[in-house]
Amino acid sequence: RINFGSLYTKGQRDLAGQSDHSRPRATRMQATSVGLSKAEVDSLVQDAVVWANQHGMVVALKDKSFVNPDMAVIHAPLAAFPVAFPKNRFMQAKAVMPLFNRVIDAVAADEEYLEATLAPAAKFDDFTARLLQLLRDSRPARAARADRELVLGIHRSDYMLDAPSGKFLQVELNTIASSFGCLSSLTSRMHRYLAARRGKVDVSRLPDNPAIQKIPEALAAAAAAHGAPGGAVVMVVQPGERNAYDQQWIQLRLWEDHGVRTLRRTLADIAREGTLGGDGTVKLTCGTPVSVFYFRAGYTPTDYPSDVEWQARELIERSNAARCPTAAYQLAGAKKVQQDLARPGVLERFTPSPSVAQDLRQFFAGLWGLDNLEEPDTRDIVARALADPDAFVLKPQREGGGNNLYGSQLVSRLSDPVGLSAFILMHKIRPPAQRSVLVRNGEWAEADTLSELGIYGTFLRRGKEVLLNEEVGHLVRTKRSDSNEGGVAAGFAVLDSPYLHD
Repeated sequence: RINFGSLYTKGQRDLAGQSDHSRPRATRMQATSVGLSKAEVDSLVQDAVVWANQHGMVVALKDKSFVNPDMAVIHAPLAAFPVAFPKNRFMQAKAVMPLFNRVIDAVAADEEYLEATLAPAAKFDDFTARLLQLLRDSRPARAARADRELVLGIHRSDYMLDAPSGKFLQVELNTIASSFGCLSSLTSRMHRYLAARRGKVDVSRLPDNPAIQKIPEALAAAAAAHGAPGGAVVMVVQPGERNAYDQQWIQLRLWEDHGVRTLRRTLADIAREGTLGGDGTVKLTCGTPVSVFYFRAGYTPTDYPSDVEWQARELIERSNAARCPTAAYQLAGAKKVQQDLARPGVLERFTPSPSVAQDLRQFFAGLWGLDNLEEPDTRDIVARALADPDAFVLKPQREGGGNNLYGSQLVSRLSDPVGLSAFILMHKIRPPAQRSVLVRNGEWAEADTLSELGIYGTFLRRGKEVLLNEEVGHLVRTKRSDSNEGGVAAGFAVLDSPYLHD
């Protein structure tokens, strides 16, 4: 029989809430598991895969053996069981999401701060430098409509429990292309369905996940605030996107729930089809005005293979459409900004009171800049990382997974001082391990796993008026405990959902 620590019939003590003398030394969360035979797991996995395929919880297969490989789909990578997660930590993360939304907006509004903070990274990182140049070049057009500028944020703040310290720490704050909101909602529904059928799990401990309704709702609100008759949401996408079905759920809900059209375009498409009118309205060659540009691409240098893509980005930035995100919002989510906000007194510049800053600081992991290697504190932390590399992560100014450096790679890069200002050093968070069943391509495997919780937030502002500021759902990604990276689209993790315990 196989024991799974991901299913709980009784509440479990929160590791992060125990005192030092009562918390177990081991990093693995002690669990009350439900034992299943291999045949029972096979049956459960089959039910999960069928449910996922029937309900659109799928990704593109991209298998060339099919007549039309772009139309072939397979279930999204998933966990057969939900993962145990402390209820108090889950509720904390939900409660502070509107506060983090406001911090992002405040940081993005201080362009002088963004330029000064990111200048050391931009010196060695062409992508960051180009985004900063975009910010400067578009400033006159944006300043001319400052009183009516439409800004939309669809953010996700990611967290992990840190077993050694008992803390609940923020991994990063995503401000562009925060994905898997819709498939995450479906994952929550799938786990509720499977749990209800088995009758062994308290379904009330599986929280609702409204991201599949709330994210399109925010986009529709932005389109309504723009007000162009027949205005569309242009979803900026990558060519050959494998995660298109998560995106297509947004398109479906926008039309069926709000009557708003969505057009999928790459940056190259926008450069070719888009024209900017004298009033700032972008129209495509089909004649449709654009009310919202929603980026599900544009976060990595490979999305800009030529100047054509940057020309499209500048056209978007100069337009009167709601942009999700603006260049300033994208820069506000940079790793270097995350690190700088953790410095004493910096976060306080962007919060309404010291108490709010204190509420947010409790989630910050150890973060260090590498701008001045001669500074004593920087020199000391680099020495610590070289001596104990498994305790740290070296992060570049990149999104999308697979970019961070660990172990020997971290040591090799830290040993070369040239260009280190383009990186930040972060304390490596060590979540408690749990036993999970991971399902990919219809096959399952049992493994010790680590999980990461993401909380989605939406924020809409016109000029100085905040029209929307909400927490709108969650994402759980579970990966093998021996994997450093955690992206689902990047192939490291599976979709999961939280089973809350006291």
